[in-house]
Amino acid sequence: MKRSDFLFHHRLRVRWAEVDIQKIVFNGHYLMYFDTAIAAYWACVALPYETAFPLMGGELYVKKASLEYHASAVMDDDLSIGMKCSRMGNSSMVFEGAIFRGDKLLVTTELIYVFADPQTQTSKPIPEVLRHILLIHEAGESVVDVEIGTWSAMKLLASPLRYAVFVEEQEIAPELEWDDADESAVHVVIVNKLGQAVATGRLLQPRPGVSQIGRMAVAKSLRGSGLGQKVVNTLIDEARRRCDHEVILHAQCSAEGFYKRLGFAPHGDVFMDAGIEHIEMSLKLA
Repeated sequence: MKRSDFLFHHRLRVRWAEVDIQKIVFNGHYLMYFDTAIAAYWACVALPYETAFPLMGGELYVKKASLEYHASAVMDDDLSIGMKCSRMGNSSMVFEGAIFRGDKLLVTTELIYVFADPQTQTSKPIPEVLRHILLIHEAGESVVDVEIGTWSAMKLLASPLRYAVFVEEQEIAPELEWDDADESAVHVVIVNKLGQAVATGRLLQPRPGVSQIGRMAVAKSLRGSGLGQKVVNTLIDEARRRCDHEVILHAQCSAEGFYKRLGFAPHGDVFMDAGIEHIEMSLKLA
């Protein structure tokens, strides 16, 4: 196997607790590495496992796991784990995986999963929607749709996600989360192939020529999979479409690095909003 055989890669760094007396990774940990990569694979296809699989009426259970060792990983290695769904039957699916250090192949795996009823653990046919998601992902096609509209059109999709992120996770008071600005904003919602809202954001116009991004929220288990960047880029495109010359935002300080990578520059002092440290950032539009 080669790195190029996989569209999806997950990176891991070998930790001290994972090496044995020979100072190489203990053989059993490689299976844990692959299992971690599988969890990231579901994020890559925009399926929050905990909520998505119940919608499809089942869960996945490991039927068989095999490993083949080619070389050893050692402490502090930066590993790239490739995973792909290589074939599907009626109720089972096969994932192939490989662990690389650079271009060097270390370990390969074959994992066989069965889709089954979680109550009885009896097998069921793989739902057509799941089959479709895996096929289009492995073909390099998008597994999400971008919806843009008014608050009245987007509220049913965006509201539960914003509540989960801001009110439940970040413990912001509900009365601070909802405001009149929603009515005049342009809203973007990223929807997976099950119809679940997995990321959202809004665009205001506080003054002529200036857009303001806000209420950025991504489903917790899917963060780091590129959905937040897709929301920001879509909102920037909307700002350009209405000929604004600048986009500003009030970033939570923990997300400052994310926005810097997208071209935003911080300015001014850190300030508190809803009990959370923020900083204003801006992006000039050509």
